[in-house]
Amino acid sequence: MTTGPDFRTAELDRLAAQIIPAEHFEFSAETARDRFFKDTAMLDIKQLVHNRFRTNPLSMVDHMRDNLQLTGSEDLLDLGCGNAFVLEHLRPSLAGGSITGLDNAPAVLDAARQRMRGTATPCTWIEGSADDLSMLRDDSFDRVMANYMIHYVPDLGACFREVRRVMRPGGIFQLTTDRPDSMLEMYEVHFTALTAMGAPADLHRATPKGRLSLDNGRPQLAGHFDTVETVTWQDQLRFTEPEPFMEFYRVGHNHCCASSEPDERLDEDFFTELRAKVRAQVVSAIEKHGTSPSRSSRVPSCAADELIGARLDYRPLWPARRW
Repeated sequence: MTTGPDFRTAELDRLAAQIIPAEHFEFSAETARDRFFKDTAMLDIKQLVHNRFRTNPLSMVDHMRDNLQLTGSEDLLDLGCGNAFVLEHLRPSLAGGSITGLDNAPAVLDAARQRMRGTATPCTWIEGSADDLSMLRDDSFDRVMANYMIHYVPDLGACFREVRRVMRPGGIFQLTTDRPDSMLEMYEVHFTALTAMGAPADLHRATPKGRLSLDNGRPQLAGHFDTVETVTWQDQLRFTEPEPFMEFYRVGHNHCCASSEPDERLDEDFFTELRAKVRAQVVSAIEKHGTSPSRSSRVPSCAADELIGARLDYRPLWPARRW
């Protein structure tokens, strides 16, 4: 099921088949903690861009709220809560409930704590991994979320077993991820620049969300939950100036993961040249279409006829049954 506008086209699907590699990046939970989320910069720029440049009138958080079917009294667990951007917007719908946020990165967990400080809804913050919820009792939560973080979890099977254990009968587990071809136009200009530079072939890899995506996520969850429903939400970001796109590309996505980890082959001159070549393509697209390039799931997109991929939420609903 798709909620809101459908930005997909046959042309986009053909381009995705040409552009997006089968192999995707993989990063450990430690890399995420110590590099990506040593501060909130990556989260801040993504959240700003998705709010400021989106074209779907239904925001991502609106979509999540609808999926979670909140009545106001639920106890909610957010796995990988980050800086609590989503929780801040959901909190008014949990006025009579409670919030527990878990993250393995102390810096963003502290940001979450500060962001939600003084709210009427009771909040608990836990530093830990989503595949070990041993500090939480059975049947403790009506809702559990895992938004754009599942690809960092070391043991997915253990994570899903733990979610089922702490969830109350009839609860909802919302797992949000991307299509493998999310941010298609961003990857297109990125790969074009890499090719022009003669960059190492192993940099031509897709988003790490390929570990559990719209294409392969359902069967991974079906082994742990009685019912799995896929609900897709799409967006298209449009840029009329190159700078916001470039900041989104550099900080929000680490040059499409090329700068995610230290690599002695890639020095600052390499990334300076890479950004220059990407920026030139963005400027050209804006001059041609009036907006910048990038079709993607909840990410950059541009030309009026160019779209974006989709993100989905898995909402397993089940009776009290254990595995």
